[in-house]
Amino acid sequence: MPDRKGDATPRTSSSAPHHTSPRGLYSKSAYDTYRMQQEQARKAGGNTAPRKKRPSGARPRKKPSAVRPIGVFTSLKAELSILIIISTAITFLMSWFLLQYGISGWIAMPLTLAAALGVTYIFSHGLTSPLGEIRDAAEQMQEGNYEIRVTSAVSSRDEVGQLARSFNAMAEELEHADQMRRDLIANVSHELRTPVSALQAQVENMADGVIEPTPANLDGLLSQTMRLTDLIAFLLDMSRVEAGAASLEITEFNVKDFIDDVVKPLEIADGGHGHMISLDVPPNITMEGDQDRLRQLYTNIVSNAIKHSADGTAVLVEVREDRVHDTIVSNIINFGSQISQEARSDIFRRYVKGQGSRPGTGSGGTGLGLSIARWAAQLHSGTVRVVDDSRGANFEITLPKHHNIPLVDEQL
Repeated sequence: MPDRKGDATPRTSSSAPHHTSPRGLYSKSAYDTYRMQQEQARKAGGNTAPRKKRPSGARPRKKPSAVRPIGVFTSLKAELSILIIISTAITFLMSWFLLQYGISGWIAMPLTLAAALGVTYIFSHGLTSPLGEIRDAAEQMQEGNYEIRVTSAVSSRDEVGQLARSFNAMAEELEHADQMRRDLIANVSHELRTPVSALQAQVENMADGVIEPTPANLDGLLSQTMRLTDLIAFLLDMSRVEAGAASLEITEFNVKDFIDDVVKPLEIADGGHGHMISLDVPPNITMEGDQDRLRQLYTNIVSNAIKHSADGTAVLVEVREDRVHDTIVSNIINFGSQISQEARSDIFRRYVKGQGSRPGTGSGGTGLGLSIARWAAQLHSGTVRVVDDSRGANFEITLPKHHNIPLVDEQL
């Protein structure tokens, strides 16, 4: 029986306990509370990971939409100008009307000012109330409620409407990133627990004399420690990406030898999936760069191509030197699969996982591999992108041959 405390997806503390006959185990008030929790859980449905508990009062009451009779303009300046014109016109017209009926100026003046202020307040309230809602929503988001949305002024064409729509887009992006981050924590927890549990079991068996410390058993221990090392290195890479910077150790190296070193461990790790990695790399190309960071770049791109290829198919790695722009251009192609135009920019975002990976790839990845690859390319003033290719998905990496030489615009 697996240990429930080790589940990859922790359970929320608000979930009601499961009992065969809850009425017999709860008092009337507790049973009513239990039923209410069950009904709320049924309506909410299941999530892949527990959501952050929403602060009290996280979603404010929906306020009635303010009157915006001049909200048809595309500029807030124009709306304010129209408001001033309307207030001035009302002042003059009401003054003229009251004076025509013989009302004293001492009485007409305060009445006119009161009417002008009332109209100005009504119109200005329609302009400022959406800003108040955006402020309240921002405060709720600061407390951790990424589900908050602005409802007023989203259809307006002025700057306030643009701000409301931008806020909602930002909130949606943050909610998505928060969900992906929690899924990542669950995945990493699972990946860490597996080799640690295996190591603990094997070491305990050796200590108890159940198994002998033979070369084969020690090799199994080494494999688990290497898996842990790779995962820790991945977490360090992720922290560097979050920090947005990393130091580079620039050396000159042979590109073919470098690609060979990248591909060999990937071929071994492929196991029995039967992928063949074909190389088309001239033997005399050299370049400058940080080999550790570039190894991250190529390893993530090639392993991504393998993961999204059917068993028994080939992955092609082509490298050429562009003497005109003084760059090294690499193309990694997995035959058969394609990436839509809409997804080509999204797949390089953090926590975004591609679709259509072959079965049996474990947890399906963390959604950070391509993001780390792009980060490593940008550290070298390079680019990585998906280009059109009838043969399949083609990832093109363009790097300066010499360090600190940025790419020209036409290459981007």
